[in-house]
Amino acid sequence: MGPTVLAAGHVNWDVTLRVDRLPEADGEATIRSQRQSGGGSAANVAAALAGLEVETGLIGSVGDDDNGLLARRELEEAGVALSGLQVVEDASTAVKYLLVDDTGEVSILGTDGVNEAIEPSDLEPTRIRGVDHVHLTSQRPETASAIASTAGDAGVTVSFDPGRRFGDREYGETLEHTDILFVTDREATALVDEPVKHRSEEQLLVTTSGDDGATVRRGAETYTHPGYDVTATDTAGAGDAFAAGFIASRLEGADLEQALEYANACGALTASRDGARSAPTATALEEFLSERS
Repeated sequence: MGPTVLAAGHVNWDVTLRVDRLPEADGEATIRSQRQSGGGSAANVAAALAGLEVETGLIGSVGDDDNGLLARRELEEAGVALSGLQVVEDASTAVKYLLVDDTGEVSILGTDGVNEAIEPSDLEPTRIRGVDHVHLTSQRPETASAIASTAGDAGVTVSFDPGRRFGDREYGETLEHTDILFVTDREATALVDEPVKHRSEEQLLVTTSGDDGATVRRGAETYTHPGYDVTATDTAGAGDAFAAGFIASRLEGADLEQALEYANACGALTASRDGARSAPTATALEEFLSERS
């Protein structure tokens, strides 16, 4: 049996609106098309990992409404184990409205719903200790910390993608147990004020820069990959696919340069397709890379 991963964080339902442009204040845009699908960073990474033939489970929460049912069904069909997914009675699943323009750029509106219903007391430590790797995304800081510390104490490696709210929430305890930290170049600015004690010399800091590729730093070492020249259709979920690719390749023993190449390919292929759940399969990724070798 291959490596196993547990992803924890948001599980949403996405409504994607293709627009002619992203509206400014007092402005107006035309909706060209609309589609719906599962979303949420943790769920996206879990689905992407499953597509890369990695056995993956999920810790998160949805409501018992129709959107929650649809989200669960999509994840099951993708091959994600849902024994850690909590269904909250008489509650609404978080819905995100993604506005995507012709260049693939995305703006997001959303309802919180119950995507942060998981508390530390809801966790099952044996499940966390029983995997090879844990991937954390934006969620309650105390829940993220509990998962990270349980994994770290058991020798399970931890990656963390705190997302857009990185600078607004206190994730210091989680960072102490993080082996791989994923941030965008914008989010990386929040690290300037983050105490250095939270990041060890062995921690990998992976910074993505959209179509300019990505960089990984470990202590004094720096590795960069320029990314791939593709036509961006929808960048939603590209960062999650990137993280899935990096995690999957590292678990298979790839070095940092190989992992960046693989992760950038995952992100590029996802950005060239519609929807946050458009991450490539392992076969499609191998074909993409072989064409560019």
